[in-house]
Amino acid sequence: MSISRYARLYFRPTAFVASPFGHAEGTVARLAGGLVWFSAYEVIAVDGGQRVATRHVPVAAIDAFVDSLSGEQAEDARRTIARIVAPRPPVELGERVLRFDQPQVMLILNITPDSFSDGGNHLDDPAAATDGAFAAVEAGAAIVDVGGESTRPGAQPVWEGDEIARIEPVVRRLAAGGAIVSIDTRKAAVMAAALAAGAAIVNDVSALVYDPKAATLLARHDCPVVLMHHQGDPETMQREPRYGDALIEVYDWLAERIAFAEAAGIARGRIIVDPGIGFGKNLRHNLQILNGLALFHGLGCPLLLGASRKRIIGALSNEAPVDQRLGGSVALALHGAQMGAQILRVHDVPETVQAIRVWRGMRDEALTPSF
Repeated sequence: MSISRYARLYFRPTAFVASPFGHAEGTVARLAGGLVWFSAYEVIAVDGGQRVATRHVPVAAIDAFVDSLSGEQAEDARRTIARIVAPRPPVELGERVLRFDQPQVMLILNITPDSFSDGGNHLDDPAAATDGAFAAVEAGAAIVDVGGESTRPGAQPVWEGDEIARIEPVVRRLAAGGAIVSIDTRKAAVMAAALAAGAAIVNDVSALVYDPKAATLLARHDCPVVLMHHQGDPETMQREPRYGDALIEVYDWLAERIAFAEAAGIARGRIIVDPGIGFGKNLRHNLQILNGLALFHGLGCPLLLGASRKRIIGALSNEAPVDQRLGGSVALALHGAQMGAQILRVHDVPETVQAIRVWRGMRDEALTPSF
């Protein structure tokens, strides 16, 4: 493949293997310090916003390939490859530690009347909501993600006072009970109230675009933040989403938001990225992103995948309604684990945790030499 020195290169880990055993030294690499190994990179060359070339380069040959590039290309390539294989360090959250060397499950807990899956289930009974969340933690959820505003397609904005009233008692009770709590919100005032109530992570579906006060607030609190890709806003995002190349454009957009967050004083080690399945994307866009998911490790941040019960599952399974999408949700969670995603955001914790434990048990056995 002849590459113009003006092309930008992207590196997607591929050719995944169960373990390094049986492979010569230097022929496989560990993905982000986790449980997944790979033996090749798909190198994608983009020039003028278009893919101009693609090549699969074995891990054993990647150094020689990079050495053949122009100076700036080679420097960018080395930085990206280093980020792909670098372990994601654990995050200390008070007395709790969140590890990223294995997939972690995040429970979705919506305190809303209109969320697409569980809207209205917990709105009027915070005690029942927190009891259910504690049961999910007992079943293996590492994080509880509490939201007080629906961001489903077509959802209307919620006044921040109402959002705070919904989430504050739930966050406070969960945090007091020892759970790691994430607050799912776009608004700085809600972030501040949740952090004061004991939340440890902020999950912003707008990636700090919606509220200009959010970045400064999070830099001051030095808490982890999830930056999620979106196109449009919840009211309009699914009307007619458009991309030239969904995978590359989402990657570049997230890179820009990481740079924005860092400039605002948020350390890169505190940033988690989410490609935003279903947020301003049609079926084809979602499939492109899911199939290329490992590309996002080149950003050097833990990767969150939230595909539980989403429209993509119904579209691929005879229009199954939301309450009949468990199998598809587990399948997408396992796909995320195989692609090295560090956090899996789900509604169905026991089933997902069981699937991940079985998947991990198979990998642990493969990582045990039989000689």
